Amino acid sequence: MKIRSQVSMVFHLDKCIGCHTCSIACKNIWTDRQGAEYMWWNNVETKPGVGFPTQWEDQEKYKGGWELRDGKPQLKLQNRLQTFGNLFSNPALPTMDDYYEPWTYNYGDLFNSPLGDDQPTARPISRIDGKPIEIESGPNWDDDLGGSNIYAASDPLLENMSHEDKQRLFSIEQLFYFYMPRICNHCLNAGCVAACPSGAIYKRAEDGVVLINQDKCRGWRMCVSACPYKKTYYNWSTGKSEKCILCYPRLETGQAPACFHSCVGRIRYLGVLLYDADQIEAAVKVPDDQLVQRQREMILDPNDSKVVAAAKESGIPDGVITAAQQSPVYRYVKEWELALPLHPEFRTLPMLFYVPPLLPVLSVAQESGSQRVENDLFSSLENARVPVRYLSRMLAAGNDELIIKAYQKMIAVRLYKRAETVGDVTSDEASAALDKAGMNAEEAEAIYQLTSLPSYQERFVIPPYSREGDIEETYDPQQRKAETGFGKRQSPHRGL
Repeated sequence: MKIRSQVSMVFHLDKCIGCHTCSIACKNIWTDRQGAEYMWWNNVETKPGVGFPTQWEDQEKYKGGWELRDGKPQLKLQNRLQTFGNLFSNPALPTMDDYYEPWTYNYGDLFNSPLGDDQPTARPISRIDGKPIEIESGPNWDDDLGGSNIYAASDPLLENMSHEDKQRLFSIEQLFYFYMPRICNHCLNAGCVAACPSGAIYKRAEDGVVLINQDKCRGWRMCVSACPYKKTYYNWSTGKSEKCILCYPRLETGQAPACFHSCVGRIRYLGVLLYDADQIEAAVKVPDDQLVQRQREMILDPNDSKVVAAAKESGIPDGVITAAQQSPVYRYVKEWELALPLHPEFRTLPMLFYVPPLLPVLSVAQESGSQRVENDLFSSLENARVPVRYLSRMLAAGNDELIIKAYQKMIAVRLYKRAETVGDVTSDEASAALDKAGMNAEEAEAIYQLTSLPSYQERFVIPPYSREGDIEETYDPQQRKAETGFGKRQSPHRGL
């Protein structure tokens, strides 16, 4: 058993209000410069919708992630021979139209225009060539409109849904949408790491953060294509690739990443997971509907004495083990099984997990119009405004049971608290809901507390970093600086 530690994240989609504060915080710190104008290391999408870049989930178009060939995981983009050909022409790369052409406004016209009868205006101009442009798209162009038949109709996840589901989805009475923030998943089996011809992308050994060595990067852009989440970007000014670094300078000083710290809805949780690196290859070889459970099996119980002993033998510090024992991510992902990885069928083993949005679960077609929570609420999942099938294709590789199980727990917690605080649900009804979800009152209370009333320290359990020790062991100051991590250069694995 080869135990490694990974800084991991949970986003609770039921709490996201779509304010984009996280995106602006990240943009102001990391990508407000030439060549990075179009980059959004953190972006918030409205789902159903096409996302950013457009239709990033369609891997028939972008060839991202892994697929099984003869029972073995292979990059969908290329094999070793195809890598050479893609150096000269890579049709799977997103284009500027898939992102958007960044723009600003010619504000000088407002101040320098001569006196006249007309109100001067600031025309939009491209930030790439400085010429006037007509704005046709942007990073959140379909914001708040993702549920409409204008944008949602092009969502790849709706491709094989039944006609009845689509009709219900687009009927104005049952129109729904929810927000989905996205950052780099810092995957265990990252496609970008495996696809890079120059070996510039690596996972830090101490926390699993995926970084790009700017000195080694040659701008081949295989990482852009191979990442199925399209969270690696090409800087047209420097000729290098860039991506989310999980604000590792903040982590090293005990602070949460900027997007986490600024989150208005407090939807974000950060903590350490311990996992068995020897199981990575086996975990990505299983059928699609088993991927989530197999990934969960890789995650080890940090309170198990045998796991603790093995972790210490693997060189994991005591402080990191303690952080793993207090991790909110472990509770959501492994203990409660509420949080799920985004598109596990890409087989990258993402370390960012999502609690699915519950939203209104009562059918809006109820004749009475009553909003009273009934004790047969579990059956209403079939008529929920968020189709279970849609969410299972997004978060469970098509395994509906995983979404239903998570929903049953969330509904049971809601019934339990309504019985306790509102009183429109009897204690017997709440107990029946808890039994049906396989929960007890203590677990329901713990879920409620961590979801609704967590403190800063409970949401963000940041492991201690022994940076002074790593710096003393480094090789060359200039090379260390280029590694953008000041730690060990390579992880125990660089992808399968």
